[in-house]
Amino acid sequence: MSALPEPGPWFVYLVRCADGTLYAGITTDINRRVAEHNSGGGLGARYTRGRGPVTLAYFEPAGSRSEAARREREVKKMSRAEKLALIG
Repeated sequence: MSALPEPGPWFVYLVRCADGTLYAGITTDINRRVAEHNSGGGLGARYTRGRGPVTLAYFEPAGSRSEAARREREVKKMSRAEKLALIG
């Protein structure tokens, strides 16, 4: 995994949960969002609660929030095999 980008533009990301499942989301700050998923304080997605810790598996830039949301939908519709291929 390459160095994490600075906060700013929108990103689509995949985290790998401790149980091996993958979760896709969008954010402007990947460091903060992964920390929220791992905080256990209710800031992470409902899906990742109880499945932590999560680790960042993949991210890609997406210009605007709407572009990020569109791409997130595409990623969430992918099969597990397709997501793993995306991760590399």
